[in-house]
Amino acid sequence: MAMIMQVTPFIPNLQKGHPQNLNFPNKHSSKLICCSLNNSDHVVSQKLAEHFNPNIPIEKAVTPPSSWYTHRSFFHLELDRVFYRGWQAVGSTEQIKDPGDFFTGRLGDVEFVVCRDDSGNVRAFYNVCRHHASILASGSGKKSCFVCPYHGWTYGLNGNLVKATRISGMRDFNGNDFGLIPIKVATWGPFVLLNLEKENLSQKEVDSHNVAKEWLGSCSEILSTNGVDSLLSYVCRREYTLQCNWKVFCDNYLDGGYHVPYAHKGLASGLNLDSYSTTLFERVSIQSCEGSSGKSAENNDRLGRKAIYAFIYPNFMINRYGPWMDTNLVLPLGPNKCQVIFDYYLEPSLQVDKDFIEKSLQDSEKVQIEDIVLCEGVQKGLQSPAYSVGRYAPKVEQAMHHFHCLLYENLTT
Repeated sequence: MAMIMQVTPFIPNLQKGHPQNLNFPNKHSSKLICCSLNNSDHVVSQKLAEHFNPNIPIEKAVTPPSSWYTHRSFFHLELDRVFYRGWQAVGSTEQIKDPGDFFTGRLGDVEFVVCRDDSGNVRAFYNVCRHHASILASGSGKKSCFVCPYHGWTYGLNGNLVKATRISGMRDFNGNDFGLIPIKVATWGPFVLLNLEKENLSQKEVDSHNVAKEWLGSCSEILSTNGVDSLLSYVCRREYTLQCNWKVFCDNYLDGGYHVPYAHKGLASGLNLDSYSTTLFERVSIQSCEGSSGKSAENNDRLGRKAIYAFIYPNFMINRYGPWMDTNLVLPLGPNKCQVIFDYYLEPSLQVDKDFIEKSLQDSEKVQIEDIVLCEGVQKGLQSPAYSVGRYAPKVEQAMHHFHCLLYENLTT
């Protein structure tokens, strides 16, 4: 089947990132996020990053080398240069709807906890007790305070230390200096974002308009007007652990529907793949495709008249189709392992249609399993001595090339 790709380029203009410094109250400044590479690993990783040339036109370009997907020190370079910089999607506002609600997570080596405090403000902290570094909270739920399971040190939802057990005799101790270390947090639409790079000098929530500009660039309004908003009802979450590098999953998502007719025959039957188009923005690519003319145009058709697939660099995907929206958050767990978290949202009018929801989730699950097989197979191939670099299909893999260029920019600056 022939596919015509219409591409609207947007040339990235990326800013240099800066390592985060944390000013402890009444103490000296201390660097919080530290590079996990020693000098020799850093040199090796930098050389590997330079094996890709973003200035070569896609028609002549080769893909990043397999070492980008398999080398352990390169994985740590990505954590430092990609994930510890800028805004990162970490969860849903559904998880912190009410005061006392919280959820925890991990990004690279960073354990974090996000909560809504007693005043309704969204807070985020490093999920580490200031006494002896125990992980403070786990999972998600509702709490009035955080009590360390190790020695009982207790923190309010605003991060303040409210109780330190058995500290009689301790000298030069000021409890105000031992609150939880904050992380800058924001929400956009139904999404919770963290920024590990920028110093959090204020506990107040940041301005959502500025966050939208930094995270989404010039396409934030496009996403909003295409149904990516907080009016949808949250349905459920599915989690998958894949034996592949996190970028393999992203590459698969960004191939312009190239693999769909071969790997997802059921999905392909509901899409007009000839209509597939891609638009590139600063840090976002949006792929769109019309529904098949043979499908019902009614609201309870799962795919609807048009599907939009938005990739937000580096690892977040928003899929809006028919009455549904689902998001894919890809978390790096190692050079050869990642976790993908799916959150599903639905137009409120269909929230009571359990049969429709169950059938839609089954159809989605089938596609995910098919993609897992593909991604894990690619990872095995990347580890083979027979493969070094590949090529791009210029008419369909523009979004993938854009992703690799953004990675190069982060990894070499």
